[in-house]
Amino acid sequence: MEINEFRKHAHAFVDWIADYYENIEQYPVKSTVEPGGVKSQLPPLAPEQGEKMEDIFNDFQNIIMPGISHWQHPGWFAYFPANNSPASVLGEMLTAGLGVQGMIWDTSPAATELEEVVMNWLRDMAGVPPHFTGVIQDTASTATLCALLSAREKATNFQVNQKGFQKTLRVYTSGHTHSSIEKGVKIAGFGRENLVYIDTDENFAMRMDALEQAIEQDIKMGLTPCCVAATLGTTSSMAMDPIDEIGKICQKYNIWLHVDAAFAGTAAIAPEYRNFLKGIEMADSYVFNPHKWMLTNFDCSAYFVKDAEILKRTFSIMPEYLKTSADEKVNNYRDWGIQLGRRFRALKLWFVIRSYGIEGIRAMIRLHINLAQEFAGWIEKDEEFEILAPVNLSLVCFRFVKPGQSEEELTALNKKLLKNINASGKVYLTHTVLNGRYCLRLSVGQRNTRVKHVEQVWDLIKENTRDW
Repeated sequence: MEINEFRKHAHAFVDWIADYYENIEQYPVKSTVEPGGVKSQLPPLAPEQGEKMEDIFNDFQNIIMPGISHWQHPGWFAYFPANNSPASVLGEMLTAGLGVQGMIWDTSPAATELEEVVMNWLRDMAGVPPHFTGVIQDTASTATLCALLSAREKATNFQVNQKGFQKTLRVYTSGHTHSSIEKGVKIAGFGRENLVYIDTDENFAMRMDALEQAIEQDIKMGLTPCCVAATLGTTSSMAMDPIDEIGKICQKYNIWLHVDAAFAGTAAIAPEYRNFLKGIEMADSYVFNPHKWMLTNFDCSAYFVKDAEILKRTFSIMPEYLKTSADEKVNNYRDWGIQLGRRFRALKLWFVIRSYGIEGIRAMIRLHINLAQEFAGWIEKDEEFEILAPVNLSLVCFRFVKPGQSEEELTALNKKLLKNINASGKVYLTHTVLNGRYCLRLSVGQRNTRVKHVEQVWDLIKENTRDW
């Protein structure tokens, strides 16, 4: 493609993206295609000859777009958000255009040094203590794996990296934690049987008596407690594990404490919502995702560690072809995680923070939390509905209830309600199960969500349950 043709299509694509954002509410939030509906329209073999960009883009609009669920739609209340913003998109465009491979300082000094500065900004913005050092990972799943590997090496004086496992290491987490903990435990070689699920309390948070009892029992059996993976804002219910109490137990038994605040961590940018971070100074590692609630394109995960030397010693390998004269003076972020190759993720994060400012980000957080609280108030005032978990930050877990109905009948009714709501195309919610009770989740966090969109959810709910 000649540069002038590239320029023409690039301008057209930017116009299309701007139109998409402007008219996004015309799309159904959740894609309506059936399984295989996109694949059946695509040829089984790649083209032998190059095709015109006009034809490719036409197929994008006619084949791909119907199979897209619109995460940037203001009616997106499912899962947790995966936000972007115009500033982030512009930064991502420049990242793609530059094509930087930021594995070491030498390969692009700006990529490394900007990441160092932006992570310091983010640390201070988000209430993370100043003795933590940050690095950008792709996702919280990867950051958690880095934490588990670091904990493994610290607990064995880095001998697993050298000789493999010589003793059984144990990892502790709550039954409401993210599935990435189990996946990380398997990948890191601990073995699924050595992941100990700790009972939770009435608020779905980890119980301290159960945690300490499990640790004591393992020690008596000759097993080695290695890591506690705590959660601030569980996926199902936004439960908050008590980090201050967990931290004391971890210090008592010399156990690595990893804290996953993938979605909730952004809320700490607003100081009045920072209470859930109490005790974070005792953590060894901490992660949250700007690509969820902080206006930044996927993927961009902020991983902070108390001791960066443990992280680097866990991952560092120094082949001759990567050695440079600057190595002793700079950070080479290839040693701070799993991947050798690294995208220039700091650029879009820099664009977002500078474009919105800390106060702009705080304003969005406050709006979303207030909207969730307002929705929860409507639920509480209506006898036909109940809230099934504490309303932390911007997530509400609720269900329709009807006197005399069994749990099975209530589950069927709420499944029907969820299906009908999502079929409207106007909003998208998801579900979970808490203490055996099926419920709907309303997660407020999309950049353009306003009160009218939350009101629309409530109107749909009431309309669908009016005659039940």
